[in-house]
Amino acid sequence: MMGFGPLDIRFDDSVLRPRPWTIAQSLWAAELSVEVPDGVVLELCAGVGHIGLMLATLVSRDVVLVDVDVTACSFAQENARAAGFADRVEVRIGLMEAMLRADERFALILADPPWVRSAETRRFPLDPLLAIDGGEDGLDLARICVEVIGRHLVAGGAAILQLGDMNQARNVSAFLDSQPQIKLRVEEVRACAGDGVLVHLARSERVPTT
Repeated sequence: MMGFGPLDIRFDDSVLRPRPWTIAQSLWAAELSVEVPDGVVLELCAGVGHIGLMLATLVSRDVVLVDVDVTACSFAQENARAAGFADRVEVRIGLMEAMLRADERFALILADPPWVRSAETRRFPLDPLLAIDGGEDGLDLARICVEVIGRHLVAGGAAILQLGDMNQARNVSAFLDSQPQIKLRVEEVRACAGDGVLVHLARSERVPTT
């Protein structure tokens, strides 16, 4: 168990240990929450739920947490109950593309995909491979996340994507430029004490060229 803001977050060695710096994602989301429409918060690749639950301490919105790891989701449910948020937090277990109804829309979306490049995962022997391996460039899951965000973010909503470095942020921006049908743009990027970067995604109403 570890402290994460005011929360006591439970986990074990079979899941990814929460990184203290990621509290910055919760805090930035709380800032953005006053600017977006009313509605539910979605967190993709939520792990044990610490980032979404921290946000729940700062805003009154309901939260949906999605992750493919059964054990991580079990801890997320336990952490939600321990925080007193059982009535506000829903945990869904499965692939993110399959866990959302086509008509579901969210005002604020957090995404915390694995972003370590496959060739570099050996640097983190204590971390579960499922939780950190982002593919050759570290962006395999991030690209899926932005596609899901594009389908489920309301007009005027905001998303925050967690990545490993500024180069990955630039590559995500280039990916969105090449895929105008997703209708997202990079609004702002913040580096977090050398440990990772956060990318604010906003709606783009560009019309795809034919």
